[in-house]
Amino acid sequence: MEIKVLGTGCANCKTTMKLIEEVVAEKGVAAQVSKVEDIQSIMSYGVMSTPGVVIDGKVVHAGGVPSRDKIAGWLAGTSAAPVAAKSGGCGGGGCS
Repeated sequence: MEIKVLGTGCANCKTTMKLIEEVVAEKGVAAQVSKVEDIQSIMSYGVMSTPGVVIDGKVVHAGGVPSRDKIAGWLAGTSAAPVAAKSGGCGGGGCS
């Protein structure tokens, strides 16, 4: 499983990355977790609001920090359906 956290480095993006790494470790899931900070790369996924999460090439989250339960569901494959990018979060560098 390949997981990408999309974000330019705001607190919400860092928290999302940390949560995903923790849940991956807790569940013993074989996953490669990486951070994408380049704004053009982020926009190529259609994500206008960060943090965004991409699992195996599909955007599953955009804007705001996901819950541990939501992350666990993605890892179990129960809620990894693609989602439309939403507004809010840290788009445009508004988070600190």
